[in-house]
Parts: sequence; C-alpha cells; structure tokens
Amino acid sequence: MTDAVSPVPTQGPTTRSSVIRVGTATIVSAICGYAVLYLAARDLEPAGFSVFAVFWGAFGLLAGAANGLLQESTREVREVQLAPLNSAEPHTNPLRIALLVSVVAAVAVVGTAPLWSGHVFSESRWLSVALLAAGIAGFCVHATLLGVLAGVDRWGQYGTLIVGDATGRVVVALATFLIGWGLVGYLWATVAGSMAWLVLLLASPATRTAARLTTPGTVGSFLRGASHSIAAAGASAILVMGFPVLLKATSVDLGAAGGVVILAVTLTRAPLLVPLTAMQGNLIAHFVDQRDARLRALVMPAVIVCGLGALAVLVAGLAGPWLLRFAFGPQYEAGGGLLAWFTAAAIAIALLTLTGAATVAAALHRAYAAGWIGATLASALLLLLPLSLEDRTIVALMCGPIVGIVVHLVALRRVPAA
Repeated sequence: MTDAVSPVPTQGPTTRSSVIRVGTATIVSAICGYAVLYLAARDLEPAGFSVFAVFWGAFGLLAGAANGLLQESTREVREVQLAPLNSAEPHTNPLRIALLVSVVAAVAVVGTAPLWSGHVFSESRWLSVALLAAGIAGFCVHATLLGVLAGVDRWGQYGTLIVGDATGRVVVALATFLIGWGLVGYLWATVAGSMAWLVLLLASPATRTAARLTTPGTVGSFLRGASHSIAAAGASAILVMGFPVLLKATSVDLGAAGGVVILAVTLTRAPLLVPLTAMQGNLIAHFVDQRDARLRALVMPAVIVCGLGALAVLVAGLAGPWLLRFAFGPQYEAGGGLLAWFTAAAIAIALLTLTGAATVAAALHRAYAAGWIGATLASALLLLLPLSLEDRTIVALMCGPIVGIVVHLVALRRVPAA
C-alpha cells in the first residue's frame, strides 16, 4: 500500500469491493458485539445486565453523537476529492479539530456528571463517569478518522479500524468472564476499543497520509456543519444505542423485565442497524456521487433493507424465543410475536438511517437534524403512553422514526439536483 491518496472511484468494481470490505468488517464487528452481550448476559442476572446495558447505551449514545464527525468529515473530504482544494482558500485539518472536540467532550461529561449520573448509573457511579469521559474522547478521533478514510476510499483501513474497536471490547469482556471481574469488567470492555485509531495511525503509513488531508473552510465553518450532524447523530443514537437510557428515563423501575426487553430490542435490531452504522461512510460517499439523482439513489438501499428486514422478522418470530432461551438462559423469556414486532421496528429505524445519510450527503444539515430530533422526541413521548413496557416500546420504535423519514424526504425532494 502506497502513501499516495488514490483517486475517488464513482461506480463499478471498486465501489463493490469497498462494500465487501466494509461488510466483512461489519460482520466481524457484529459477532464481537453479540459476544460481549452474550458474555454479559450469561455472567450477570437480568437485573445486573440492565445496569450494564444502561452504561453500554450511555456510551453508545455519546459515540453515536460523535458519528456526526464521521459524517461531516466524509462529506467534506469527498467534496475535496471531486473538486480539489484551492490553495488560496482557508483550510483546516479534520483530525486536529477532532482532538479539540475530544477534550471538550470529556470535560463536558465530567463537569455535568453531578447533574445526571446519580439518575443513570445505579452502581459504580464515578467509575462509569470516568470511563464514559475517556471513551468518548477517544471515539471522537476514531469517528473522524473513519470519515476521512471513507472520503478517500481507504476502505481497507476503514474496515481495520472497525474491527480493531470491536476486538478490543470482546477481548476485555472475555477476560472479565473468565476471571469473574463482574459488572466492572464489562464497563471497561464497553470503552476498550476507543483508542484503536491510535494503533492504526502508528501502524499504517496510508492512514497517516489520509489523516493529514485538509478541507476548505475554517475550524468554525467545519464545526458549524458538524454541529448539526452531531445533534442529529445524537438523536439517532438515543433511538439506537442509547435506547436503554431513554427507556429507563421513562420508566419507574426497569428491573428484570427491563433487562429482557433491552436484550430483545438490542438483538433484534443488530442485524440491520450494525451494518448500516458501520457503512455510514459508504452510504454518504454513494449519495455524494449520485448527487444528480438523490431520491432515486435511495431506492435500491431501501429495497435491500426492507427485504432483509422481512426475512429477519420471520426468523425472529419463529426461532427467536428458542434462540433467546438457548443462548442466554431460561430467565430471558420473550414471545415470538414480541420479537417479530421489535424486528419490524428496526426496519423503520434502518430506513430513517438511510434517509439521514442521503440528507447529510446533500449538505442539508438542518433537515437532517430536524428529522432525527423529531423522531426521537416522538418516540420519547410515545414511551409515556399508559401501556405495558413491551407495548409502548413497540409503538415508540415503530412510529417515531416515521416522523424523521418524512422530514428527510421532503427536504431531499425540495433541493435541486447538483
């Protein structure tokens, strides 16, 4: 692999190869994620697993928000590859901005912790805060480096970074399981991969070359664009990784039933949302390249998501209860109908993820944020309905995303083709 940044491919075998590379990395990442959940669920009782799941969700919420840096850096770098930077224009380096943001994020977590940590973390409160701050600081740089690599089609390094993050988590989780470290070990495992970007930078000359790339504009202009993406990504993270936190905030006491619901929701959505999250760089690059047909470019990914989702609903309904009991023990009991509905809800969030990526690629930052924030607010309000925990979870996750999808599609329809 040479240090030179390769030209950006548009369509054809190279693009298909990038999807295969990232898809392979995503499969490995998904297996590692399932492994961490499996080890934690087997090692902890449902009530203890719900405590772990809330921390897992809290980190996922902040990491999801940091993915706004991935989206903005992908778009900015991709635009530079399509229209080279004028040396006379002001320019900035996304990785340097990410380092600044990482420090601010860590300070914000620690500084605000007295206001919220007591309500969120029922055990190991201050260790959880410290790990959360350190983990999100590392992930800010991790996400930005992923975006830069996606922008210049360094899909091999992109996939390696995804796998490195996931592998770090599962190694610590496995060690925790074997030595009996308990809940604390799984808290460490959650953030264990957040420094994988540093290893890749040290090991890969091509990654270091990509990391030195600059984009047009100032630090302020980059942050203004990224702020909308971060706000929207944060809202999306509440529905995806941070859902246990949202569920806890709208419930008096989750208890063992909450642990079962959280595990069921996490497992049923993972087959769709883990690949989509990992392939954000591919999707945004694809939609930037297809700027002259933004809505048509959505059709094929949406068809694929719906087809795979329908198959997942069938599997969840028929085999899900047995798989849940077999893998995690008899204390994790959920009906086939419930698991099928949870999987159907994952399709709605997956489609919202697709429309969001297309909106980011079109630089419609306000519409992107409005769609995700609207979906999250709608879901939060629906979780307050006087229904059982299972029923209000289904209604919130099925109906909330529709609000965001409509906002994104209306915005995409109004913007003129490039």
